[in-house]
Amino acid sequence: MKLLTIKKETMDSLGLQTEQGVIDIDQALEVYPNKEIPSCVMEVINNGEESLKLLENYIRALPENSSFLLGESDFEWGSAVPAPNKIICVGLNYRRHADETGASYPETPILFPKYNNALASHKQHITVPKVTEKLDYEVELGIVMGKNAKDVSKEEALDYVFGYVTANDLSARDLQFVSSQWLLGKSCDGFSPVGPYLVSKDEVGNPNNLNLRTYVNGEERQNSNTSDMIFNCEEIISYISKHMTLTPGDIILTGTPEGVILGHPEDEQNFLQPGDEVTVEIDKLGKLTNQFVGEK
Repeated sequence: MKLLTIKKETMDSLGLQTEQGVIDIDQALEVYPNKEIPSCVMEVINNGEESLKLLENYIRALPENSSFLLGESDFEWGSAVPAPNKIICVGLNYRRHADETGASYPETPILFPKYNNALASHKQHITVPKVTEKLDYEVELGIVMGKNAKDVSKEEALDYVFGYVTANDLSARDLQFVSSQWLLGKSCDGFSPVGPYLVSKDEVGNPNNLNLRTYVNGEERQNSNTSDMIFNCEEIISYISKHMTLTPGDIILTGTPEGVILGHPEDEQNFLQPGDEVTVEIDKLGKLTNQFVGEK
């Protein structure tokens, strides 16, 4: 199932992407009330498979071509995961990305955090901060947890997953390396767009074999597959869970492949500028597009 957030003035609404269009669950419930149906993405995540079954049965009974069926340009998109407790990122997790930056393959996952201020959504304009001149893109597979996970094995790790998102781990390279900690260059406002959808794991299958791509102003910049990850999804979840409890809605960004601007020779590094449009895409998860604007 493809879940999304419809941004509204008062309270955001749960949306479902179907072959006929996007169903606005709030509007549908006004016409066909059902107190068991969740009204937001986080509620679906917290209730897991039970919520998915309820939603599946509910939308199956809805009539087609109703007023609550929207086109993708008929509403403002919210973040596909509106309120994660944690955003945990994995650095240098693709072999060819490590190669292009001249880094050694890490022996254990390199972890760093992002925060909710960094969340952004599909089609949202993202401000290029005045404090950076070296803004870079990074297409990444995002894992969204569906259950509390503490000290889980690699063999059981995917059982704790709710689904997956396309993400862009935006990175201000001149801030990232001010110190040995990457936080400053990774957590500016809007530096973690995710979406357009949160796709339940049953629709994705094997997360370790997904094609992922980046386009800047229509030009392809990254094209790889999650099979190039040094630590796969199961290993990442298991490793993190040995050190902290993962909770429903937590997002794990699993690293980026080769093709980032930082990996080019210095005289060919043309970093993102106001006016640029970046689309990151992962098979089965959809295309996430953002335009960049200058800071006033």
